[in-house]
Amino acid sequence: MGKRVNLFMGHYGSGKTHVAVSYALELSKEKKPVSIYDLDIVNPYFRTVDAKSMLDRHGVELIVSPYAETNVDIPAMNAASYKMTDDKKRFAVVDVGGDDRGALALGRFRDRLKEENNYDAFLVVNCFRPETRDISGAIEILKEIETAGKLPITAIINNANLGKETTLFEVEKGLKFCEELSKETNLPLAFTSVFEGLIEGAKTITDNLMPVSEILYGSWQK
Repeated sequence: MGKRVNLFMGHYGSGKTHVAVSYALELSKEKKPVSIYDLDIVNPYFRTVDAKSMLDRHGVELIVSPYAETNVDIPAMNAASYKMTDDKKRFAVVDVGGDDRGALALGRFRDRLKEENNYDAFLVVNCFRPETRDISGAIEILKEIETAGKLPITAIINNANLGKETTLFEVEKGLKFCEELSKETNLPLAFTSVFEGLIEGAKTITDNLMPVSEILYGSWQK
């Protein structure tokens, strides 16, 4: 958690929203001022806004599309999103839209992000999703996102899970997959995200872990 701006990207269904929300909550636990930005202009119906009550309780500022929680399907971005690059006193966690289409939204921030040079761009990988169940598919997704967003991916996150059916077997399989992906792409493996209930067991697999609340895969409002 060393960079001020943290971009979370990945294929649809990779779980990047859950990881981004969890990352923002971890920053808040360290008493850091943090804002989470929802840049998903492709599908504004279900994203970080669904975790608003949880984020509010932890003092995390949420910035979303003005059409979130509506039935209006218009690609629009909140003007406050520019705080991501302008307000350098706050940490920024950014939930980028899925795949290359969602990454296009980064274009308007690219130059400012490069100028500050204090960001990480994470590729969230769930090896149990059809499009990223092999290394070549994951690399293809990575290249598509980089091309669209015009920012290089800087690290990989293992988010292997089967929702509430996840066991340590899936966590370990995902870790091995992402370690291989790391070697193929020469990108570091940032961490493995694991449900809170599996954290203790996962410590026997790796000590590079970030907890994700099971609530995020159930009712966001609890």
